[in-house]
Amino acid sequence: MLHLLTYAPAPPPEVTTTAQSCLRPVGLRGCGGKMAAAGAIERSFLEISGAERERPRHFREFTVCGVGTVPAVAGAVKYSESAGGFYYVESGKLFSVTRNRFIHWKTSGDTLELVEESLDINLLNNAVHLKFQNCSVLPGGVHVSETQNHVIILIVTNQTVHRLLLPHPSRMYRSELVTDSQMQSIFTDIGKVDFRDPCNHQLIPSVPGLFSNSTASAAWLSSDGEALFALPSASGGIFVLKLPPHDIPGMTSVVELKQSSVMQRLLIGWMPTAIRGDQGPSDRPISLAVHCVEHNAFIFALCQDHKLRMWSFQDQMCLMVADMLEYVPVNKDLRLIAGTGHKLRLAYSPSLGLYLGVYMHAPKHGQFCVFQLVTTENNRYSLDHISSLFTSQETLIDFALTSTDIWALWHDAENQTVVKYINFEHNIAGQWNQVFMQPLPEEEIIIRDDQDPREVYLQNLFTPGRFINAALCKALQIFCRGTERDLDLSWTELKKEVTLAVENELQGNVTEYEFSQEEFRSLQQEFWCKFYACCLQYQEALSRPLALHLNPHTNMMCLLKKGYLSFLVPSSLVDHLYLLPDESLVTEDETAIADDVARDVICLIKCLRLIGESLTMDMSIMMEMNCYNLQSPEKAAEQILEDLITIDEGNVMEDICSKLQEIRNPVHAIGLIIREMDYETEVEMEKGFDPAQPLNIRINLSQLYGSGTAGHIVCRGVCKIASTRFLICRDLLILQQLLMRLGDTVMLGAGQLFQAQQDLLHRTAPLLLSYHLIKWGSQCLATDVPVDTLESNLQHLSVLELTDSSTLMANKLVSSPQTIVELFFQEVARKHIISHLFSQPKASLTQSEMNWPEMVTTITNYFLQLLWPSSPGCLFLECLMGNCQYVQLQDYIQLLHPWCQVNVGSCRFMLGRCYLVTGEGQKALECFCQAASEVGKEEFLDRLIRSEDGEIVSTPRMQYYDKVLRLLDVVGLPELVIQLATSAMTEAGDDWKSQATLRTCIFKHHLDLGHNSQAYEALTQIPDSSRQLDCLRQLVVVLCERSQLQDLVEFPYVNLHNEVVGIIESRARAVDLMTHNYYELLYAFHIYRHNYRKAGTVMFEYGMRLGREVRTLRGLEKQGNCYLAAINCLRLIRPEYAWIVQPASGAVYDRPGASPKRNHDGECTAAPTNRQIEILELADLERECSLARIRLTLAQHDPSAVAVAGSSSAEEMVTLLVQAGLFDTAISLCQTFKLSLTPVFEGLAFKCIKLQFGGETAQAEAWAWLATNQLSSVITTKDSSATDEAWRLLSTYLERYKVQNNLYHYCVINKLLSHGVPLPNWLINSYKKVDAAELLRLYLNYDLLEEAVDLVSEYVDAVLGKGHQYFGIEFPLSATAPMVWLPYSSIDQLLHALGENSANTHNIALSQKILDKLEDYQQKVDKATRDLIFRRHL
Repeated sequence: MLHLLTYAPAPPPEVTTTAQSCLRPVGLRGCGGKMAAAGAIERSFLEISGAERERPRHFREFTVCGVGTVPAVAGAVKYSESAGGFYYVESGKLFSVTRNRFIHWKTSGDTLELVEESLDINLLNNAVHLKFQNCSVLPGGVHVSETQNHVIILIVTNQTVHRLLLPHPSRMYRSELVTDSQMQSIFTDIGKVDFRDPCNHQLIPSVPGLFSNSTASAAWLSSDGEALFALPSASGGIFVLKLPPHDIPGMTSVVELKQSSVMQRLLIGWMPTAIRGDQGPSDRPISLAVHCVEHNAFIFALCQDHKLRMWSFQDQMCLMVADMLEYVPVNKDLRLIAGTGHKLRLAYSPSLGLYLGVYMHAPKHGQFCVFQLVTTENNRYSLDHISSLFTSQETLIDFALTSTDIWALWHDAENQTVVKYINFEHNIAGQWNQVFMQPLPEEEIIIRDDQDPREVYLQNLFTPGRFINAALCKALQIFCRGTERDLDLSWTELKKEVTLAVENELQGNVTEYEFSQEEFRSLQQEFWCKFYACCLQYQEALSRPLALHLNPHTNMMCLLKKGYLSFLVPSSLVDHLYLLPDESLVTEDETAIADDVARDVICLIKCLRLIGESLTMDMSIMMEMNCYNLQSPEKAAEQILEDLITIDEGNVMEDICSKLQEIRNPVHAIGLIIREMDYETEVEMEKGFDPAQPLNIRINLSQLYGSGTAGHIVCRGVCKIASTRFLICRDLLILQQLLMRLGDTVMLGAGQLFQAQQDLLHRTAPLLLSYHLIKWGSQCLATDVPVDTLESNLQHLSVLELTDSSTLMANKLVSSPQTIVELFFQEVARKHIISHLFSQPKASLTQSEMNWPEMVTTITNYFLQLLWPSSPGCLFLECLMGNCQYVQLQDYIQLLHPWCQVNVGSCRFMLGRCYLVTGEGQKALECFCQAASEVGKEEFLDRLIRSEDGEIVSTPRMQYYDKVLRLLDVVGLPELVIQLATSAMTEAGDDWKSQATLRTCIFKHHLDLGHNSQAYEALTQIPDSSRQLDCLRQLVVVLCERSQLQDLVEFPYVNLHNEVVGIIESRARAVDLMTHNYYELLYAFHIYRHNYRKAGTVMFEYGMRLGREVRTLRGLEKQGNCYLAAINCLRLIRPEYAWIVQPASGAVYDRPGASPKRNHDGECTAAPTNRQIEILELADLERECSLARIRLTLAQHDPSAVAVAGSSSAEEMVTLLVQAGLFDTAISLCQTFKLSLTPVFEGLAFKCIKLQFGGETAQAEAWAWLATNQLSSVITTKDSSATDEAWRLLSTYLERYKVQNNLYHYCVINKLLSHGVPLPNWLINSYKKVDAAELLRLYLNYDLLEEAVDLVSEYVDAVLGKGHQYFGIEFPLSATAPMVWLPYSSIDQLLHALGENSANTHNIALSQKILDKLEDYQQKVDKATRDLIFRRHL
C-alpha cells in the first residue's frame, strides 16, 4: 500500500511551502504529464532487474521490544507479505542531495526490511531488519514522511504504533559537494534510536469498536509535527491515534470519527468513547488514504458497502459519501456481497488537483474508476467521474495512480506476473499498454553431445541477468542439507562452492567403482539438473511481486518483489512492435509511425514474428553459433530458410508469403526498420564537463547515475535491446533471403529486387553481428585485476601518454560479477554521456527536472552509440585495455575483426597490447605493424601519437613507431624493438633525424642482447654524429663492464679511431682505477694496432695515477707492472723514437664537457697555464720502474707505509726506506737517481744510537730490519748483539761507500756527537785516517776539549813520525819528505777555549800539554826546514 506515494504530505513545521487555498482543479483535465508523453512514443516498458549480483545484501538486525504486547496465540490471523516505497520530494531535482534517492521496504510477519537506494551514489549501511516482538506488521502499515531535518517512519503493527526519527540526507553532510563514490545512508545511525521511548512507541488501546483483524491503516504527520495513525473501527468509523511531536512533551490521544451530526468527543489517554454510532458491519473501511491540506487532513475510506467516504480530521466529521456501484454497469450481484478486494489510491497534482483511483473488485473481472475531487463555493465536496477502465484480470496485487495514468500489477490465471499501464483520459479504446516482464530462466537445459553438463549448467546459472545471488545461496544451503555455511560469498566464490557441492553430492551417491563414460555423464546431468531445479524454484519465489513503487516527480516506476527490486524502462518503437502479442499488434495505433509506411511496417513486423515463432531451437542456435564462429550470417539465414521450407508445419511459409503480398513497398519498410536500429553516428561526445560551468555543478553532474544499481539497470537494458534486436535482425535476414528466393518481379520490381539483394542484405548482416557483439559484451564478465597488474599497466600507458585519458581510470579492483559493458559504463561512458546531455548553459540546468523514462532512454541510446562496433571512437576498447581486461578484449576484437572495417588500426594496436601481456611477442609485433598503416585515419591512433607539448617532430607514422618502440622497450622485448625499428627504416626514408633515432634504437637493443657485432654495425650507420658519439661511448662502457674487451678492441672503428681513443681516455680518467680497466683496454687497443708509443704512454699514465690514487699494495704491484709494460713498449721502437711525453701531473686533463673546478671558497679556479712539455726516454722509464719496485718492497716490508709510498719521490722514498731500516734498498735508490747517501748514513747512525740506549724490545725488533740488509757476514753468537751488528753495518757502509770529502764519516760522527754518544774507537780511528783536522773541529764544536787535546797530541806525534800510519800520513816530518801541516786554526781555537777559564787547573794543564807539543813540533820543523834549505843549496 503506497499511501505516501499517492498524495502530497502536509507541510510539517520545518517545511515552508505555498499555502493551498482550495481543491478546485486548475486547467484542462489530462494536460501535462511527462509519463503520458513518453508513453505516446514508447508504447511499452521493459522490466529490468536491479538485484545485487555480488553478495547478498547485508542487513543489520534490530529487535523492537514490545512492552505490554501479548504473544500471538495459535490460529491468530497471519498477514500477507507486503511492500512499499517512499520518494523524497526533491528526488526529481537535478541539484538536490536526495536526487534519484528513495526508500523501499518489505514486511513479512514480525519483520520489516528497510532499504535506502540511490541511483547516483552507493549508499553504506543502507539496509536494516526490524523485528517487532510479539507483533505482526500490518500489510501497508509502513508510512514515511520527510521534513527539512528528518525522515520520519511511521509503523503500524497489530498491537502497536511506532515512530522512527532519522536524519534527513540534506542534514547529514556538511558540504553540498559530495565527491566520494560512497555515502552514508540515513539508516547508518539507526542503532542509536531508542525504540522504547514512550513518545515514539505506543500500544494500540483496547478501545470498544476497534476492529482488531483489519489490515487497513493510514498514517501521516500533521502540520504541528504530530504523528497520526488511522485505523478502521468495526462499526464503520475511523479511530485516529495521535502521538505528540517528537520534541514537545505531550500525551497520546485517540479520536473516533463517526457518521453522526453530534460532535465527537476527544478521548484523553486510553479512555474508551461512550458515544456509539449505528453503522452496520458492512460499513467497515477496507482501504484508507489520507490527503493533507494546510492544517487539515482528509481521510478517504473505501468501505465494504462499496461506498467511498471522506472525513475531515479537523472537523471530525464525514464530508462526503459516494456510492461506487453507481459507476459499475452491472452491480446487482455486487450489492449483495461485501467488498473485499477494493483498493483506493490518491494522486495529487498542484495544477490539476486531487485524483482518486478506485479499484472495484468483482469475480473474474475488475474495474478502475478515476475521480477528481471538486468543491463548491460553500465547501461542499463531490467527485467528478473522469474514467472507468475495465480489466479481465482477476487478482490485482497493487496499482498506482498518477494525474494521467494508472499502473496495475496482477497475477493471471497461470500465476504469472502482469504489469500494464493506461492513460485514463486519452485512451478511447481502453487498450492497456504492455510491460514486458523479465521471464524466469528456462526450466530445461538442452545439452548437446559435445558439451560438458557441468560447464553448461554453470554457464546458465552464472550468466548475468539469470539468477540472483540470494536464489543461488538458498539453493546451495538446501542442497547441502541445511549445513551451516558462510554464504557471504562473492560471485566467483559462490561458483566454486556450487561446483564443489554438486560434485560432492555426485561422488557421495556413486556406489560402483567403475562405470562407463555415458553412465557418468547421465549421472552428472541428473545431479546438476536437480540443483538447477532448486535454484529455479527459489528464483521464482524471490521473483514474486509485492507492490508497485511510482515516483511522480521523476515518473520512475519500480516493481517491489520478494527478493529484489526491478525497474521499468521504456522500450523503443521497433522492440515494442516486435514484442507485442498478436492481439495487441492488430489494434496498435499506426499513427505512431509515418502514415505512408505504417501499414507496411506493421505487416513486415507480423512476417518477422511468424518467422521467429516458427524457428526451432536448433535453428536459433545455428545463427548464434555462426555469429560467434565468424561465419557468414547470410549463409546461415539461407540454410535456416531451406530448413523452414522443408519442415513447414501449418503452412507458415504460405502465411508469410501472403502477408508479404500486403506490403506495398517492402524495401522501404525494411530500410526504415534498419535505420531505426542502426546506431552508427558521427556525433562527437564531449570528453568532459564544460569547464565554464561552476565546480559544484560539474561535481554534482559527475555523480548522476553513478551508483552500481543505475549502471546495472542501463547495462541490462542494453542487453535486453541487443537480445531483442538480434532476433529482429535474424528474422529480417531470413525474410530477405525469402524475398530473394521468391524473385517475384511483379511484386517487387526488378530494381527493388536488386536493391534488396545488394543493399539491404549487406546492411542487415553487420547489424545482426553488431547486436550479437553487444549482447556478448553484456554477458561477458570482467576479471579481477591485482594491484600490481594495474600498476604495471599504468606504467605502460604512461609510456604511450594515455594516462590522462578519461577511459583509463583504473583505480580500483574490478568486481568479479561485473560485466565488461557495466565496467565501461561506470568507468567511462557515463561521464561522457552525462557531460553531453548537460552541456547547456547554467540557466537551463538549474531548471532541469529529472524524468526517468526520458533520461534512461536517452542514456541508453547514447550508450549504444558508444558501444556500437562501427562508431568512429573506440572508447570501449580503450576502457578494456586500461582496466587490464585483456582476454575479453582479445575475444571482442576477434569477434569484430572479420566484418567491421572501422577502427581496424586501433583494434590491431590494442590486440597487440593484449599479446604483449600474454607473452606472444611476435603476434604483438605483427599487430603493431598492421596498425601503422591506419595512422592518421583513426581518432585513437591520432591521440596516441599526439605529443604532450603538441610539437610535431616527425611524420605521424614515425611518431607512432616511436610510441610503440618505447612501449616494447618498457615491456622488455629488445628483439621485437629491433625488428620493428628495422621495418620502420623504410618509412623513415630520407629523414635523417628519424633514421638516426631508429638506428640508435637498433644499436641500443642489439647491445642489450649482447649482439656486439650487430650493435657496432648499427652504430656505424647512424647519420647523426652526436648520437653516434653517444652510442660509441655506450658501446665502450657496456663492453668494458661485460669484460668483452676482445670485441671492443678488434672492431675496425673506421673514421672513429680518435673518437674511441678519446672516449676510453675520458672514461679511464673519470672512473675508479681498480674497478674499471679502461687503461688496460686502451693499452690493448694500441697494441692491437701496433701503436707502441701510445701504448707505453697509456701504461705510464696508468702507473702514475695508480701511485697517486690507489694507496694499496695491489696498486703498487700494478704500478710496477704498468711501468714494465711501458718499458717493453719503448724497447719495441727504434731508439730514436723510444720516447713519450710526460703525462700531466695531478688530475688535470682536458676532458670535453668537464665542469670548472672551484676552490674551497667556491670561486672558480684560474685556468691552468700551458705547461712545459717534458720528454721521457727509456732510461727515465727504467728509473721510474726501479722506484716503483722499491715502493713495493717498502710496502711489503712495512704495510703502514703503503699510504705514502705510492706517490713519493725518490728523495722521499730514501727517507721512508731509512725509517724502515731498508738501508741497502735506500743506497740502491740513491745510486739509481744519483742522490747523496747522507740520509742513509744519518739514519743508520741514529738507529745505532737508539739500539745502544734501547732495551731488549728494541734489540729484538732490530733483527728484522738488520736481516733485510746484506752484511758480509752476520754473527749470531751470544757475544754478538743487534747493536753490534748495527755498528758493524755502519762500519761496512763507511768502508764501502767513500767520497772525496769523507762526507759520510762527518755526518755519522756529527749525528753521534749531536746525541751525546761517545764515538766508537773504530770510527775515531777510521776518521783519523781520512780527516783528522775535521775530527778536531767536530770535537771543538761539541766542546770535547780533552778529546781534542789528545787528538792534537797524537796528530803532532804522527806528523813528527810517531804513529803516522794511523792518521793516513804517508811521510812524516822530514827534510826529504813532502811538506806536512797542522790545523793551526783549530788548535788556536782549542787553546782559546782552554784558556777562557783560568781558574780551571785541569784546562791549564791541558793547554800546557798542547803548548809543549807545539814547541817540540816547532823545534823539529825548524830543524827540518834548515836541513831542507841546506840541501837545496848543495
